[in-house]
Amino acid sequence: MIQSMTGYGKAETKLDGKRLVVEIKSLNSKQMDMSVRLSPAFRGQELAVRTMLGKQLERGKVDVAIYTEELTNAAFAGAYTPVNRGAYAFHLQELRELCPELTDSERALAVLRMPDVIKSDEPQPVSDEQWHIVEQAIAEAVKQFIAFRVQEGAALQAMFTDKLDAISALLAEVEPYEKGRVERIRQHLLSGLDKLAEETRTQVDSNRLEQEMIFYLEKLDITEEKVRLRNHIKYFRETMDGNGEGVGKKLGFIAQEMGREINTLGSKSNQSEMQIIVVKMKDLLEQIKEQVLNVL
Repeated sequence: MIQSMTGYGKAETKLDGKRLVVEIKSLNSKQMDMSVRLSPAFRGQELAVRTMLGKQLERGKVDVAIYTEELTNAAFAGAYTPVNRGAYAFHLQELRELCPELTDSERALAVLRMPDVIKSDEPQPVSDEQWHIVEQAIAEAVKQFIAFRVQEGAALQAMFTDKLDAISALLAEVEPYEKGRVERIRQHLLSGLDKLAEETRTQVDSNRLEQEMIFYLEKLDITEEKVRLRNHIKYFRETMDGNGEGVGKKLGFIAQEMGREINTLGSKSNQSEMQIIVVKMKDLLEQIKEQVLNVL
């Protein structure tokens, strides 16, 4: 079963009276491109977070956010950073002497912008017990994230199956045109040669003509292309049902090979009906290629 590179997972728990939130989301990317945003208290654990998630998420443009929120407004009131009153009074007096033209309100606003007047406390290191809670929240977010990827992958697989069925059906439509196609080409060439022989009064070497005609008609034969295209379709289905890393890249390569065979069918088609069928097959394959980019 394939997985989509598009995913979303979120987990919440309590940590020291606050709400701990872990959020993971991703879009498609050729490689692993991870962006990690952490609360100041967790910044020392960024490498551990990257290592933990990199092994499980494989690839994609992944955004990870781990932060805390106050549970209530009352609790939030206790989290305000206090004003350093001594520094505030000192700087205010300095401004009164240096800038007498300013009002007290203007001086107060200027003082409050000074870094030593309002200074946040340095974040405390995360204890082993606290980090264990964070790890559990990350694991829960990853679980939801992967479940989302599996769900999206099932939708992609259903779409791929429909498109492959449609290509197979169109390939079967080619066969009725193929049966009489070679004989019509043969008769058209013979008619042209007979006319040329009449005009030039030249006898055509029938043995040589037969050899050249066989060679020409073999170049227009599409049997091998049909066999290879059917094999590629079969391999695409088997790859979707399999497991392992790099499934999306492998499906992309198979789709490229399918495109080569369809293009060759088009180049060998000398009937408008067959060319219309080939155009329809190309359109279906392009839809597959667009969505293969989203497969993990």
